[in-house]
Amino acid sequence: MTGPDPKATLHRYYKTARDAVLWKLDGLSEYDVRRPLTPTGTNLLGLLKHLASIEFGYFGETFGRPSGEPLPWFEDDAEPNADMWATAEESREDIVGLYRRAGEHADATIEALDLDATGRVPWWPEERAEATLHTLLVHMIAETNRHAGHADIVRELIDGAAGLRAEVSNIPSADEAWWEEYRSRLERVAKEAAGD
Repeated sequence: MTGPDPKATLHRYYKTARDAVLWKLDGLSEYDVRRPLTPTGTNLLGLLKHLASIEFGYFGETFGRPSGEPLPWFEDDAEPNADMWATAEESREDIVGLYRRAGEHADATIEALDLDATGRVPWWPEERAEATLHTLLVHMIAETNRHAGHADIVRELIDGAAGLRAEVSNIPSADEAWWEEYRSRLERVAKEAAGD
């Protein structure tokens, strides 16, 4: 008897993380998907644009499998952080479509190569620029989940929606009064611990 296929397991976790980021946009207005809700401008559509862009890089260029997608926000003359927000001319459909195409391109690379296949990440330091598909899958699972966490917080600030995905929140099922009491209790504990 053999265990689960490691590549299939990693790929499944990667796809789950992608789905978590995508559903954070569901049901929101054009304004809300673009709203900067942190001092550094974090916004839902920008997170998606960034993730799409780096997927094309890690599972495209790195393995000599360029997508042909134009990514002008990564050009040398692009303004800093241009991949972290959508311009007024870039629609939600444009960015979601870009993310889906990036996922399809990444999936094709993942399916075509063995976990020990090596590529070269040109933007990493020379001493570690050579990386395996395994390393990059782990890297992108971590990166996507990190940004899914950002998206969780941004979405909760917009309309209170929280959790892993629409059908499985992974947070306690409780009414608004319970959450208000819970938050108040945490605030009291924080002040007590701080000596206030």
